[in-house]
Order: sequence, then structure tokens, then C-alpha cells
Amino acid sequence: MKLSTLLTGAAVALAMATGAMAQDKTKVGFVYVGPVGDGGWTYEHDQGRKAVEAEFGDAVETVYVENVAEGPDAERVMTQMALNGADLIFTTSFGFMDPTINVAAKFPDVKFEHATGYKRADNVSTYSARFYEGRAIQGHIAGKMTQSNIIGYIASYPIPEVIRGINSAFLHARKVNPDVEFKIIWAYTWFDPAKEADAAKALIEQGADVILQHTDSTAPQAAAAEAEGVITFGQASDMAEYAPLPRVSSIIDDWAPYYIARTRAVMDGTWVSTDTWDGIGPGMVAIGEISDAVPADVKAEALAMKAAIGSGAYHPFTGPINKQDGSAWLAEGEVADDGTLAGMNFYVEGLEGDIPG
Repeated sequence: MKLSTLLTGAAVALAMATGAMAQDKTKVGFVYVGPVGDGGWTYEHDQGRKAVEAEFGDAVETVYVENVAEGPDAERVMTQMALNGADLIFTTSFGFMDPTINVAAKFPDVKFEHATGYKRADNVSTYSARFYEGRAIQGHIAGKMTQSNIIGYIASYPIPEVIRGINSAFLHARKVNPDVEFKIIWAYTWFDPAKEADAAKALIEQGADVILQHTDSTAPQAAAAEAEGVITFGQASDMAEYAPLPRVSSIIDDWAPYYIARTRAVMDGTWVSTDTWDGIGPGMVAIGEISDAVPADVKAEALAMKAAIGSGAYHPFTGPINKQDGSAWLAEGEVADDGTLAGMNFYVEGLEGDIPG
């Protein structure tokens, strides 16, 4: 046999082996609404992606697309990922819900995971974190520390996830400070540093000395750092570069364990469509270090609340709680059910203003 024939045969064998190895890899895609460097929401999802790589090594290949607009462009990105061989695709923003469902119907063999949504299919799971648990702790600290009794809240979109957070923070601020007033600015964006900074500055001009945010950038932290006596809380990520002031604590979303578990389920063939809604107890919601700018007794109370929520001994929506119009919602000791929380479209009593339509 000629040497060239031997070499050709070896090359074919190598190519076949390489192809088999490539096929054996599980390909996992991530669709992000913001940039991986946002310092908040998308940053933490990308940390989860990196954790998948660290866990499975050469057995996986991960890909991602950042700054994907919620709408038709999301469908294009997801479709391209599926066509490129993705076995599992995580779509990480509420507005990706319908695009995820639409694309999943065209690729029944691809598994999809949609964050913060509620529409499922045989090959579409949903997952989210109980951010409102962290908001309760933030509200407690905010109510104790405000001097002006005005707390500003930068809200993204008027959807249940955001409304729950506002209500939870307000309820727990009011519990410790009956004089607290919330001022809310709707930014109509998840990530727009300029808009977020403007919102923070507007709230500070209205007298707020505490700024809470349900938007993804660190711009509100930077704006507050330029004002005297204003405190903030990190959103989705620790944002610890602004500690000990203005950022006194944070809500941290830890997606890594979930992403690893769901990737493993695809790899071993046990993946099924499911809905996951975890909080402080399972570790999907973490509370960033409470800085020394917070009085020791307030910090102790906040940590005690965290422990009680984590153990299930306390639920942030425990009655008596009325709706904004004064009508009864939860009786003394009654706990809100997940169905009502998942679809929450009302303010609790004491909050001023209307939820945008």
C-alpha cells in the first residue's frame, strides 16, 4: 500500500473521529438582553454560562449572543442557534417569551429554557428567582436608614415580576417606618445607563435618599455616588465596587447551579419541561454583603429576616395586607399563593400612583 494511501486513510479516520467528538459535545446557547459587561443581570447569567463550561469542560460547547432586542430579532438569533446545532438554549429575559415559544415549535428536538416567563411547551421550561424575597430585606434596611422618608424606585416594565418587588420593598419599609413614601419612575428599559442615571438623579432631586432599582446597569449607583447621603442596593449582581457607600447591600442572582443541572439533564437524557421558581432557601437569590454603613442592629435584623425567609419560617407576603384601594387581600397570618404572586397586577395599600397600562 502506498504511503499516500496510508496518510489519506489516517486523515479520514482522524476527520471521522473529530466529527464524532464534535457531535458528542453538548452545545448550549444563551440569548442575552444586555451586554455581558453590564455589571448586573446579564453579567450574572454569563457567570452561569462560564460555570457550565467549568463543570463539564470539553463535554460542552457554549455560545452566546448579547444585546438582543426583545422582539423579532430574538427569533432570528434563537433560530440561528438552533440551526447551528444547539441542544439547549437559555433565553434570559421576559420579553423573549413569545419568540422562545415560536422558535421551539420549529425545533422540537432542541430544549429551551426561558427566564421569568410563564409559557411552556414540551421542549420549553421556565425558570425564575423569587427576587421579592431580597426586596423585603432591602425594604427593611431602606426604611430604617432613610432620613427623608422618601425612597426612590427605578422600575423597568409594569409586569408582575417588577410589581412584586415594589410591593415587597414597600411593605417592609413601612413596617419599620410608617412615614415612608415611595416615588417610582418607570424607565421602560432593562438596560440603558443614560436613562437609569437620569431616573436616579430625578428621584434624588425629589428628595429620595434611598434608591432601589429593577434595571440592570450600575448607572444609578454612579449617580448616587455623586450625591451626599444617598444609599443604594445592587441589582442582580453585587455591584460591590460601590460599597460601602452608596451601595449598602445587593440582590445577587446565582444561576450557575440551575444552568449546570439543566445542562446535565440534557446530557443524560432526563430533561423534561418544568417550571422552577426558587429563592433564598435554594440559593438562587443571594444577599450581597451588608456594608458597615448599615447600623449593626439593622444589619442583624436584615440577616435574621434572610434566615427566616430561607428556612420558610417567614414569607414576605404575609397578612394582614390590603390592596391599594383599601380592599382586603390577605387576612392576618394568611400567606399569598404563588398564582396570585405570579400574576400580581396591583399595588398594596399605601403606595401612591397608578401602575401604567
